Amino acid sequence: MIKDRVAGAPISWGVCEVPGWGHQMAPARVLAEMGAAGLAATEFGPDGFLPAGAAERADLLASHGLRPLGGFAPAVLHDPSRDPLPEIRRTLAAFGVERSNPAEGTPAGTPAGGLTLVLAAVHGLDGYDERPALDAAGWAALLANLDRIAALAAESGVRAVLHPHVGTMVERADEVQRVLDGSGIPLCLDTGHLLIGGVDPGELAARVPGRIAHVHLKDVDAGLAADVRAGRIAYTDAVRKGVYRPLGGGDIDIAGIVRSLEGAGYGGWYVLEQDTILDREPDEGAGPIADVRACLDFLAGIAA
Repeated sequence: MIKDRVAGAPISWGVCEVPGWGHQMAPARVLAEMGAAGLAATEFGPDGFLPAGAAERADLLASHGLRPLGGFAPAVLHDPSRDPLPEIRRTLAAFGVERSNPAEGTPAGTPAGGLTLVLAAVHGLDGYDERPALDAAGWAALLANLDRIAALAAESGVRAVLHPHVGTMVERADEVQRVLDGSGIPLCLDTGHLLIGGVDPGELAARVPGRIAHVHLKDVDAGLAADVRAGRIAYTDAVRKGVYRPLGGGDIDIAGIVRSLEGAGYGGWYVLEQDTILDREPDEGAGPIADVRACLDFLAGIAA
């Protein structure tokens, strides 16, 4: 059942790692609204949002009927002089998993299907509005590091995926293809970031379903997406203007993508992730939860 594989992400409630992103809602309210909406799991959100201890974090999530899913891990992967593995080891330790013999299987306490390390190949600066150019040496380092990280994560029973993301070193169609051709790491299919980067997420899902291991579902205002792609508006300004829409309220064929993935045997998570910037605390019962409920209603219609 798709319903059993629909998860949330704190960014849908405006909780983000980017400095100055906007009003940050408290975990208690966010998790309560996730649980009340019927989400099955959640990604962890930025450092400090959930308890640092894995057991305490899992207990908190369980109190709201949520399973731990893993989370977003921005890392500089293109600098030949910089080894990202120590940082990734710290992230995996924060996930609460230990290195294990692959023959022993998934570590105890890891949810069925394992935790997911959602990598973004960031440039090392704050935000996602600008990025530097990447030369041949940078690409060689990035591709090699992707495979190194995937292998390291697998030793702990964690699946690493690369998230093509606006304002990172892997954003556009040629860059996504270069990752597919030059590494073995699977992808996080983020329907919104792909479209803004100029990639048709439906075509990608249909063409390489075997490389899709995690999904972030967003719908998108295609006009605003084109403005970001052309440099007419900054990414964060587009988010503030509502470039991400509840599923069914934008210009992406979300239903077609879900049906295509399910038909190809996809058994992973669908994470509802409508990036939001809040100016203030929403009134009780209002705010981002309304969009999350609209997304769940849309997915229920697909399943029906």
